[in-house]
Amino acid sequence: MKRIVTIIMALTICLSSFADEGMWMLPLLQKMNADAMKELGCELTPKQIYDINNSSLKDAIVQFGGGCTGEIVSKEGLLLTNHHCGYGSIQKLSSVEHDYLKDGYWAMSRSEELPCEGLTVTFLEYMKDVTPVIEKAIRKARKEYGDEEKKVEEAQEKAMTALAEKAKKENPHCHVQVTQFYNNNVYYLIVYKTYSDIRFVGAPPSSIGKFGADTDNWMWPRHTGDFSMFRVYADKDNNPADYSPENVPLKAKNHLRISMNGVQEGDFTMIMGYPGRTTRFQTSPELKHQIEQNDIRIAARTVRQDVMLEDMLADPKIKIQYASKYSGSSNGWKKWQGMKLAFDKLDIIGRAEQEEKEFQEWAEAKESRKAKYGKVLDDLANSVEAGREANNAFTKAYETVYKIELTNFGLTFNILANRAISSGKDTLEALNTAYESIARQYGDYSEPTDRKVAKALMEHYREIADPKDYLKTISEDFATMDISSFVDNMFGASNFTSAERLKAAIDEKGIGILDDPAVKVGMAIYGECLKSQTLASAADDELAKARKTYTAGLLEWKKGEPSYPDANFTMRLTYGTVKGYSPKDAVVYKHYTTLDGVMEKEDPDNWEFVVPEKLKELWKNKDYSSADGFRNYGTPDGKMPTCFLSNNDITGGNSGSPIMNSRGELIGLAFDGNWESMSSDIMFEPDLQRCINVDIRYVLFIVDKFGGAGHLVDEMTIVK
Repeated sequence: MKRIVTIIMALTICLSSFADEGMWMLPLLQKMNADAMKELGCELTPKQIYDINNSSLKDAIVQFGGGCTGEIVSKEGLLLTNHHCGYGSIQKLSSVEHDYLKDGYWAMSRSEELPCEGLTVTFLEYMKDVTPVIEKAIRKARKEYGDEEKKVEEAQEKAMTALAEKAKKENPHCHVQVTQFYNNNVYYLIVYKTYSDIRFVGAPPSSIGKFGADTDNWMWPRHTGDFSMFRVYADKDNNPADYSPENVPLKAKNHLRISMNGVQEGDFTMIMGYPGRTTRFQTSPELKHQIEQNDIRIAARTVRQDVMLEDMLADPKIKIQYASKYSGSSNGWKKWQGMKLAFDKLDIIGRAEQEEKEFQEWAEAKESRKAKYGKVLDDLANSVEAGREANNAFTKAYETVYKIELTNFGLTFNILANRAISSGKDTLEALNTAYESIARQYGDYSEPTDRKVAKALMEHYREIADPKDYLKTISEDFATMDISSFVDNMFGASNFTSAERLKAAIDEKGIGILDDPAVKVGMAIYGECLKSQTLASAADDELAKARKTYTAGLLEWKKGEPSYPDANFTMRLTYGTVKGYSPKDAVVYKHYTTLDGVMEKEDPDNWEFVVPEKLKELWKNKDYSSADGFRNYGTPDGKMPTCFLSNNDITGGNSGSPIMNSRGELIGLAFDGNWESMSSDIMFEPDLQRCINVDIRYVLFIVDKFGGAGHLVDEMTIVK
């Protein structure tokens, strides 16, 4: 219990000098951040931001899909998020005849809003600290079972399950999870409500929503209109329901008001959203291994992306099919390259080593601390090294041969079919169940492209993998075999190259379909990945224990300083100000960009920088006001703002998050970080790290003046 009290003490003291850094937990805002936020300019109280008994700002913020954030901007469930967050759903709705990625789309009535199969939107109901309950269960188990870790883990899981089941009964239409924070030192029960009838309302063409594409990704200055619009639908009682024509727009608990007053340097800003993952408690051995892993990923993705991009640029259909796959791959690929440069420039590992040296001195200065923490850094380093070879082997296989789509179809089909047979379904029913689960994926599949990717990735895997990890289950001669011929033979003989061919083969062969070469090779690749994971698991378990101890030690060592846990895709708040920066000597970046910069970047021969004619015409005429003249989206000096910078602390998952002013009014959407912030998941750098936001005035201008969908702006609440 003493350790819990120590941690809680560390969480309840706030120093305003750290205002720019932090992904803060909402239930702790009053204790940790209220004074600092007020000092910086915030006009809202913590209860206006997070309140489980009354409507608050958190009720307008949502998880969008499986990895982004969105915000509700009308009473009837209208939602804003980034274009790149909606990209996958828009791509699924697109075809060569109706290419909503290339051309954009605007629903002119509710009947034109397009259902997005598989897309969900999740609201946070509340979160509650249950650490004392979990710790009590762990202490009881240790007293009863001693060092039998499996029994202790079972007791912990049982306590977590009991808490979740009780909360589920108390909150119908919701789902519940118990989530750990501070590397398993603190636990919160979190209640969510998820809606699955989500409809696409509108988005600009990619020439606006993805302007600059890979070249501008993670860069400033930026001029991307990175937004898309959806709507949440519910049943007649406002509860979650599967898609139905009878469903109606959600009656939102709360929605964000929108300010068109613009931003000035130094203005207070706050962002609420779902940051995905940070690792700011990592030690130097972990950081070195992370860079090693990233190098493997960068090299493999370069091989795969080069093949995909060549086919995408040559064929409009393949460009649609692979747009989301390519975008998702290249985002991490570029970030990891920037991270490596930032590590060197900012001496991230050296700074970590210095902190570890100071921590060790603190731990050894007192016998009680030495007993708890004296060996933890050695334990961490030893665990990293113990799992290094196996983890690298896994990453090499996963980033290469595991990405072959044909063999992934075979693998997934085999697993699902056998699972269905084990559950009691007859063979044909099980095979067809598995088929239905993967058939839709063929809409985004090009067999010729995948064949090229397979050859390139197998060649690359053979170059980088340790010979003992070679896929001998595929061929004893993997080290010397003709990979091109092997791949051609596999694709030629497989029935998994199209949905039609697969369905016909099931009807003809029945269970014999599981002898398909795509299944055999897919299972061999899966086996290689599983073998590596198994070898790494023991070291990873020890690493997790050491991380927990080290994190507890850090919190005790730095008691009295503000503290926030690593991001884990739970709702957080970050606050700061609008702010430019200077990346190097004699270079100073303003905090904003305008439509002028779009025109300066225009290159009609480069697909990343094509500018639509209508946008050029609006800019040329400085036509920035609504048709009725009541709304002027431009600035008093005749400019159209596009993006702006703030020093808010964000990471992946925050994409689509609302950036708000001191009154909680929407002023933009966060969509990226700058190149100098690539190490921010590890360490916050206040002088250089910036959040890039699309200005809400540019969003509304594109919706109204470019898209002709002013009725959507009319639906929003505009404040001055």
